[in-house]
Amino acid sequence: MATLNNRVFDNGLSTLTNEADRLDICSQEPTTYAEATSTYTLGNDTSFTVPSPSDRTDGGRKVTIPAISDATVTGTGTATHYALVDVSESRLLVTGSMNASQSVNSGNTFSTDSFDIGIPDPA
Repeated sequence: MATLNNRVFDNGLSTLTNEADRLDICSQEPTTYAEATSTYTLGNDTSFTVPSPSDRTDGGRKVTIPAISDATVTGTGTATHYALVDVSESRLLVTGSMNASQSVNSGNTFSTDSFDIGIPDPA
């Protein structure tokens, strides 16, 4: 079985720490930067910071995206996914399902709980 040093995991996750500067809530899972920030976005936040990688409970490494409150809703619909992007490079970095969907209305605010993005140890 292959063994990967934490440095290998950390270098992958450090991309989020160093480059993710916008979180969008989306009506469905985006596959491109344009879908994340335009087509499917229902709101976004640019005031968060992704911390450095740390140990994952079941092995591997993770980053914990901090809870967000009072972020701007720009559309009306049901948010089911999130996307982290690098605005300066127009790059979609990661997408995932939200813990619970949220009905949102344009002009209001949204909040999220903190959540982890991780890489498990090899099996």
